[in-house]
Formats: sequence, C-alpha cells, structure tokens
Amino acid sequence: MALPAVLALRPRLAALGRRLGAPRGAAGDDTFLAKGSAALEKLKDLCNEGKEPPSALFQLYTQAVLDITYFEENQLVDDGFPEETSLQKLKELICILSEPEHLVRECNVDEEPINILGAELLECLYWRKGALLYMYCHTAKERREWLQGNIATFKKCLNDGVHYLMKMLSFRCPLQLNEDVLLQDKDTARLLSEGIFSDTHLLAMMYSGEMCYWGLKHGGEGKQESRESIDPVCDSSLGSGTQSVWLDFQETGKNMLTKYVTVCEGPLKGQGWNTTMAKQMLRDFVKSHS
Repeated sequence: MALPAVLALRPRLAALGRRLGAPRGAAGDDTFLAKGSAALEKLKDLCNEGKEPPSALFQLYTQAVLDITYFEENQLVDDGFPEETSLQKLKELICILSEPEHLVRECNVDEEPINILGAELLECLYWRKGALLYMYCHTAKERREWLQGNIATFKKCLNDGVHYLMKMLSFRCPLQLNEDVLLQDKDTARLLSEGIFSDTHLLAMMYSGEMCYWGLKHGGEGKQESRESIDPVCDSSLGSGTQSVWLDFQETGKNMLTKYVTVCEGPLKGQGWNTTMAKQMLRDFVKSHS
C-alpha cells in the first residue's frame, strides 16, 4: 500500500536534500533547518522500511517542507526581498509549499488532501504562501519605478496572496451555535462561530483586506486585468482552477476588514488588536465606490 507513496516521495526528498545542501549566505537561527534535516533523515529510513501508512509519510514530508522553507523565507525577508532575485525565489518557495497537496493528489486519487494531511497542516501551508506574498507586496509597493513597470505582476501576487489566505480560512467550518453546543465563554463562542480559531486566522483577514486595498490603490479592481498579461507566481499555485479567478478587490477587502474590525472591537475588545488602519482602509473603500 505504501509503495506508490514511497516512489512519489523519493524524488521530492532528494530535491529537499539539495536545498539543504545549497550554499547559504549569512544565516540566522538554523533551528528550522536542523528540524527539516532531521525529518528528511527519518523519512528516508521510513521509506526504506516501507511499514508506515502513506498519511504518516505525507505529514512528515509536509513538516519538513514547512521547516526548510521557513528558514529560506526568513533569509528573503532579512535581505529585504532583493529586487533582482526575490520574485524567482518567491515562485520557488510557493511551488515547494504546494508540493504536499500535489503529492497527496498524485497518490490518493479518491482522497482529498484535508483527509490525509489534516486541517492544521493545510492551514500552515496556505498561511505561509499568503503571508509570504503579503510581505513581498508590502516591500514591492514602495519601489515606485519597479511598480510602474510591473503592475500586472504586482497585482497577480496580490490576487494569489488573498486567494491563499481565504483558502486558509476555509479549512475549518465555523462552529454552529445551538442548544447542543454549550460554551460558558460567550466571546470564545462568538469567535468560533466566525471561523476564527487562532490569532493567525485574524491576521489572515487583516492581510487579505490590506492586499485588496493595495490592489485598488495601484490600478483598480483586479478582475479587470487580462490573465494573459501576467506572469504566474506558480503554474499550479492554487489548483482546481482557482488561480484563474480574479477577485473583486473592493468587495473582498471590504468584507475581510469589516469582519476583522467587528471581531476586534467585539469579543476581542481590550486584547490589544488595533483597528485604526483597518477602519481607515474601510473608509477609503467606501469613497472609491461612491
């Protein structure tokens, strides 16, 4: 049963091994590299033994991908997203972060990735892709000369980034509050009913709204762009055809920021979440629509 999984994993493990062995500049904390390396060695042993179920192999592979790419992402951020090389590096990292899903689909035709990897790992993968694009766009939008010549690429990164974050928010169903669900903490119940299970979920809403705001500020609604004019971040980045779906930056951004503000000023009031910037962007969304 594990043989197809082992055969599909081996070239991927070799590719991760090459990334581990690549020359590196001045590096910070290499804890994640060490964790990724240990996971790779364990995976090689398990593949040779052939006794573990595919789901265990896929989950360990996913964790190795997350650890190794996290180190590389930190390097990219610390270097300030070099203008000449960061876009290509961005594409590489996003494609690698997409590999666990591709692996599952390749080996389990009748199983959805969420049934194999679980919601938590999938959330991590999509959060990392979306947050990486957020950080890149945050830097790129300040490079006026580059932005003028690469507005289509910039908006494609925004569009994909928001898609990733929205997908991340979709893996766990909001808690349906009824007489069978008893939660003493009403604020917690409200958060779970809104589909917010961690601080990261809340950040994903804010990041999504902010990226939509940048999309409107730098050239109008993304849905008006031509798909053919844009260099994709990754050929198979979103899967299931969602990559070709252009967001309505205005509507999506308004919805995300409204929910963010409502939660921060409701059940999370007094917990340190700032809504000033979100409310200013919401006012701008209304002005641009009128």
